[in-house]
Amino acid sequence: MKALLLLLAAVTLMSGPARAQSGEPGDEAGVVIDALHQAARDADGETYFALFTPDARFIGTDATERWTVAEFEAYATPYFSRGQGWDYRVVSRELSILPLDCRCVAVFDEVLENDSYGTTRGSGVLRLTDEGWKIEQYVLSFAVPNDVARDVVAVIRAGEAAQP
Repeated sequence: MKALLLLLAAVTLMSGPARAQSGEPGDEAGVVIDALHQAARDADGETYFALFTPDARFIGTDATERWTVAEFEAYATPYFSRGQGWDYRVVSRELSILPLDCRCVAVFDEVLENDSYGTTRGSGVLRLTDEGWKIEQYVLSFAVPNDVARDVVAVIRAGEAAQP
């Protein structure tokens, strides 16, 4: 029985976050975020960048990474062209549709798992457009445990001091 429960837990984690019942608010916005991760995994730049609004921004893990969608596309296209994507698997996600009067903005945060970086976080904003939900902003960040935060900050500061 214990082995069966472990197998069920593993399959649940591998299949991504639990989804709300079909038709509930946020379903379509969540599908767009899932499609973003799948397109990145597949190195499908055309699909990936079509999921953003034209004025979207991608904020990466480095403090200098605040990309317009055009800048991020120019950066990522050579990787995607070589079949190199990135794989961030969703462990959990919280998503809210705002404001209550128009229900045209979605905000989310998610815990992700990546082979190179371990546990990371994604967060962002989607906007309901005439073409459906589009990503307005995506932020990728490292999840730093509080008990090692001072050590990590020391490494970051040393790296910043060493830069010209």
